[in-house]
Amino acid sequence: VQLVESGGGLVQPGGSLRLACATSGIPSNYYTLAWFRQAPGKEREGVSCISSVEGISYEADSVKGRFTIFRDNTEDTVYLQMNRLSPEDTAVYYCKVNGYDSWGQGTQVTVSS
Repeated sequence: VQLVESGGGLVQPGGSLRLACATSGIPSNYYTLAWFRQAPGKEREGVSCISSVEGISYEADSVKGRFTIFRDNTEDTVYLQMNRLSPEDTAVYYCKVNGYDSWGQGTQVTVSS
């Protein structure tokens, strides 16, 4: 399983970013993909996840109403639309497929004025 995250960057508070997780090598069409983030000095935490076929999604309370996860199965890519960003969202964002140990390299999101 290979995962490549992209779309991070520097954005002002209140701004938006869209992260992408390009996947390849997943043996099954049925899986759950999750976005995690890790801020400096903090534990890695789950942000959102989505099932590949049904499209059932979950968002952590800290991002609910601001972040939306969605997938494009034709492109084998899962996106994380992040709106109304705040400095507390600053972190390296990673994606991961449940049941597999592979992590991508992560993409840095920095929210600062």
